[in-house]
Amino acid sequence: MHFQNPSIFYFLWLLIIPIIVHLFQLQKFVKVPFTNVAFLQKIFQENRKSSKVKKWLILATRLLLFLSLLFAFSQPYFSNKNTTKKLTNFIYLDNSLSTIAEGEKGVLLKNAIQEIIENTSAEETFSLLTNTEFFENLSYEELKNKLLLVKYSSISPDFESILLKISKIQNNKIKGLHKSILISDFQNTYENMFTNVTAGFSAIKLRNNKENNISLDSIYISKNTNDIITVNAIVKNQGKKKEGIPIALYDKEKLINKQSFSIENNSTTTLSFSLQNSTELEGKIKITYSDIFPFDNSKIFTLNRAKKINILSIGKTNKFLSKIYVKNEFNFTFSSLQNLDYNAISKQELIILNEIENIPATLANTLVDFSNKGGSVVIIPNTIINISSYNSFFRKVSSFKIQTKKTDSLKITSINYDHPIFKNVFSKKVNNFQYPSTKEYFNSNSRDISSIISFENNTPFIGQINSTGKKIYWFANSLTDNISNFSKSPLIVPVFYNFAKLSFKNTQLYYEIGKINQIDVNVKLNKDEIVSIKNKNSSFIPQQQTYQNKVVLSLNNLDLEPDYFYVTKDTDTIQTLALNPPKSESLLEFLDVKTTSFTNKNVVFYTSVEDYFKEQNKKNEVHWLWKWFLALAIVSLLLEILILKFYKP
Repeated sequence: MHFQNPSIFYFLWLLIIPIIVHLFQLQKFVKVPFTNVAFLQKIFQENRKSSKVKKWLILATRLLLFLSLLFAFSQPYFSNKNTTKKLTNFIYLDNSLSTIAEGEKGVLLKNAIQEIIENTSAEETFSLLTNTEFFENLSYEELKNKLLLVKYSSISPDFESILLKISKIQNNKIKGLHKSILISDFQNTYENMFTNVTAGFSAIKLRNNKENNISLDSIYISKNTNDIITVNAIVKNQGKKKEGIPIALYDKEKLINKQSFSIENNSTTTLSFSLQNSTELEGKIKITYSDIFPFDNSKIFTLNRAKKINILSIGKTNKFLSKIYVKNEFNFTFSSLQNLDYNAISKQELIILNEIENIPATLANTLVDFSNKGGSVVIIPNTIINISSYNSFFRKVSSFKIQTKKTDSLKITSINYDHPIFKNVFSKKVNNFQYPSTKEYFNSNSRDISSIISFENNTPFIGQINSTGKKIYWFANSLTDNISNFSKSPLIVPVFYNFAKLSFKNTQLYYEIGKINQIDVNVKLNKDEIVSIKNKNSSFIPQQQTYQNKVVLSLNNLDLEPDYFYVTKDTDTIQTLALNPPKSESLLEFLDVKTTSFTNKNVVFYTSVEDYFKEQNKKNEVHWLWKWFLALAIVSLLLEILILKFYKP
């Protein structure tokens, strides 16, 4: 039993009043001498006892009356809900694109919103979290208005952040009562997202009623000549075999190519489209098919005029560099240290110090300024170098330094597959290739360098020097053939190719919304100038960092609509971007509720939003008892009246 006003019990001292009254009424009988009549003595004793009983009965009824009134005014009740504490319902509502699917009662997201509105209590407080917004301390009416404005988002749910927020709320539960509910289809999430220390919560898994989906997984260019471009589309099928599916390629709204295809169950297929080469194209590939997710049946892409990346090699000449940096993608030039034009450095994206023995102070200062403005530097040492001049340069950018030269035959065995240099280079980890080797190398303080490729003793062969905002790469030894055979290894091409590609990131065919997207724009801005991004419906200023010859835009986790966006400076369009929904939203992979419930006892799953709130409302139903205590007070008053009137001692 709980009490709405427990402070009323401070007035229990009032019970002393009827007791005091009772004590004053206990008057002593006066003995009167009488004739020796025995039966009168007996009557006298009986009347005395009967009078005492009546007074005790009256005292009991009065105490019961006062006590009943105190209980009535304290408003006692039976309930799982403590009405003296404020109850806040934390609701996470997944509004990702996958909730556009239909379930038994209609579209998942819309039905969930309707059931929340219909079943929540108007007396409670709410916090609402979606994939893009968070609202605290909402009344029922405010919650209703926010829910009616919820739209589909291309941002996928981040359950790690959601669970951390729940944990934070529960750590503050002494300030009030909190109940947490997650409403989602739990797409592409697995049991290991929950642990034994996961804060307890209730969850509702939204279920669609279809198990088939066909989607455009990705688009890439397989051939690019002066006349023809071949665009490949990878189509993914989840579910049964499908036949005669129409697919078409458009330039804006103009149909360029159309075909049909069949695809086996749970498989992928690649379709090719050829079109005339064009410097610019706003393309779209579209599948005509009705299935569970309509948003993944088309994908847009752009072809922008690619900027050739400027590369300057200073020092020795190497044939492999000119073979990697071909003319259709790069402007590759070479200069000896003696004939170096320092003014040309600022116009480059990548500088390669190719086996020079000494780094002059002037060159060191110029390279520091170059790297500060976004340029990339690759340093390949000679077999004989002036270590102090190298370390003098390194001191200007980081705490990295060369220590000694060691003569030791080592194999180059370990690849850091997570480094951006090797992004999309390998389809799987390679363990059986022929390892390159070296006869000597320069030892360094490896804690100040992030390894890209390592020797068999785990020291870096190629590494990126740890320096905030800078891209400076270090080779531990010369690439001369009599020192190392790395230049003949298959790894040489992706390493140097991506050194250049990472120095200036040309616009991709398309970007996925909600991902970490950094885009290099080939534009030179003055001090107070900025670039903007706009489409047909909106315009915004993105986060941007200006360098000497480019601007780096950050479109990280922005909730944008899938569309073409235009990067503009004043009224001039610099380049076009295509933004598509994340392909992970197309997956028909969902959380296994039974396994999760079995392994995580503090997570309770419900079949529907309506069932959850009905159960909670039933648990929170308040059974007030004050009426019964008021009735008891009236009964006790009536008893006292009856005793006074009819009980004759």
